[in-house]
Amino acid sequence: MNQARFSEAYQRTAYVNRERNGIGTLGEKTLHALLKNYLEPDETKQEVRVGSYYADIFDGEQIIEVQTRQFHKLREKLTAFLPDYPVTVVYPVLGKKWLYWLDKESGEVSKGRVSPRKGSVYEVCAELYKIKEHLKNPNFHLRVLVLEAEEYRYLDGWSRDRKKGSSKYDKIPTKLLDELCIDCLQDYRKLLPEGLPEEFGTQEFARVAHISRRLAQMVLNILYAVGVVERVGKQGNAWIYRAFT
Repeated sequence: MNQARFSEAYQRTAYVNRERNGIGTLGEKTLHALLKNYLEPDETKQEVRVGSYYADIFDGEQIIEVQTRQFHKLREKLTAFLPDYPVTVVYPVLGKKWLYWLDKESGEVSKGRVSPRKGSVYEVCAELYKIKEHLKNPNFHLRVLVLEAEEYRYLDGWSRDRKKGSSKYDKIPTKLLDELCIDCLQDYRKLLPEGLPEEFGTQEFARVAHISRRLAQMVLNILYAVGVVERVGKQGNAWIYRAFT
């Protein structure tokens, strides 16, 4: 992690735009733009054509793709890039989120409050499932950035307070909290939480990792696909796993 560099990227992206134009005219993809500036401050290396596609970042030797969701859209790019270049996919997670409400008519912005929901690095597995065929490629790398961020939403929902069903306006990362780097298959072991029994099912994994059962299923599916855990039996219809040593 490089907090000073992250702060510089914030100044170049979100802060400058907000001071110049006000919150109502911020770009819709501040999160993506800010992370590109953090990962590669040299803008001549951003949005570079490589073959038939544009890479978010390309320095002549390696490629970085910032993907906030919908990893299935990366399939064709990865198929084209991975045979020739190391590719790092960067995925942001909101570990702490400040929520603000924006009134379209008045332009007024509410005071921020901290959302009770905290993002987890495990969330990336729900996206990795969509590009599972590329995970064993030695040129594939992954960085999960855990961020503190401001999220702005319009007061345009269907409920009386106009919040339920509201539309999202922008996310602005303000601080880098943590980072998970996976550069080889063994690095996926970092997703094994401490305190797991020798053999465990989805329910045990979910409890120890403090995530939902559904997300635990996706995490274990990925860990099994990359060879970090093995299936040693079943309890009813549920698989029982053991981590390779």
